[in-house]
Amino acid sequence: MRIEPVVGAGLREQFHEVRRLSEALVAPLSDADATIQSMTDASPAKWHLAHTTWFFETFLLRDHRDDYQLFSDDWPFLFNSYYEAEGPRHARPERGMLSRPSLDEVRDYRARVDAAMEPLFGRPELVGLIELGLNHEQQHQELLLTDIKHAFSRNPLGPAYREAGGGAAPSADGIGWREHPGGIAQVGHGGNGFAFDNEGPRHRVLFEPFALADRLVTNREWADFVEDGGYRAASLWLSDGWSWVKQDSREAPLYWRDDEEFTLGGWRSRDDDAPVTHISYYEADAYATWAGYRLPTEHEWEVMAQGEDADEGCQLDDPEEADSFAHPRGSAGLFGDCWQWTRSAYLPYPRFRAADGAVGEYNGKFMSGQSVLKGASCATPRGHSRASYRNFFYPQQRWQFTGLRLARDL
Repeated sequence: MRIEPVVGAGLREQFHEVRRLSEALVAPLSDADATIQSMTDASPAKWHLAHTTWFFETFLLRDHRDDYQLFSDDWPFLFNSYYEAEGPRHARPERGMLSRPSLDEVRDYRARVDAAMEPLFGRPELVGLIELGLNHEQQHQELLLTDIKHAFSRNPLGPAYREAGGGAAPSADGIGWREHPGGIAQVGHGGNGFAFDNEGPRHRVLFEPFALADRLVTNREWADFVEDGGYRAASLWLSDGWSWVKQDSREAPLYWRDDEEFTLGGWRSRDDDAPVTHISYYEADAYATWAGYRLPTEHEWEVMAQGEDADEGCQLDDPEEADSFAHPRGSAGLFGDCWQWTRSAYLPYPRFRAADGAVGEYNGKFMSGQSVLKGASCATPRGHSRASYRNFFYPQQRWQFTGLRLARDL
């Protein structure tokens, strides 16, 4: 569902649709499932529900309704994420220790905040902030799924979050190439519709001629890389990447076990034609070197994606209606299945300035040491992404649905 709010009833409807989807994603979980935290990078599902609610309570209700009373004086401390301007907060690595409040209490919190939001939908000056809150919650919907997948993968029983339907991925033919002649083009958000602040300002970029692969790298191709000793050849790896490989004797993507992989439907036979996923930037770069190509820059990917339908491909739909759920299937376009690593560092665009106040901490302060990913994944709410969208993670992280698309010079 694309978020393009308008003042009044349209905005109200979109607000409740986004909030309802979060509830639907948590519906299969017990209180215990929703409380566990399997690693520092992940957060409990219950925390995601509460934090996205804290966002609306803090930046809209507290500041724009004089009559609003906090649901609990203690909960801003529990559910602030990283906003220094909002004061001290519970330590991120210990979010899984929050056995209280219960999941039902968090649901009550959401219901109270949702009801309190009603008078704000008719105020034009708040549309942008509500829009930010909705897109923020959509980001956390994807995080909720990837975090519970990681948690369930650590359970020896390999439980399924949800039974995944659908058959095998379509047969993946040999890689074709989409060529670009080079020249000067504009990148960044063009000003129509919502965008995060890190997507602008729009600016010019000079391109050398290049080509982008017409599909993602598959599990079969990655298995060839493994079989050929890709994880044992230091010459293929960046120095930091080789240290990362040796640190834990890594030899395959996250969630691979023999000819199986862990999915939100539990352990399943690995589909050779499906896009490989849950790989780090280091792995993506090493594979590209092994294959004789390279990763695209974020601007190469973006200029090729301009004009494409960002709602196409394998993305997250309503779990109550989808036949297959949050599992890469292979898509014809540039969007869907997996977020795609680029070789671009996550840095500010020319003339970028963070917004004033606490919301200015949303993206800008993370522009160091991370890499940009483009596209959308099978766990991205459909309509959330666009060509200018800049996802970003640290190069060693791979619990997200991350894959790769090759590029080459012409």
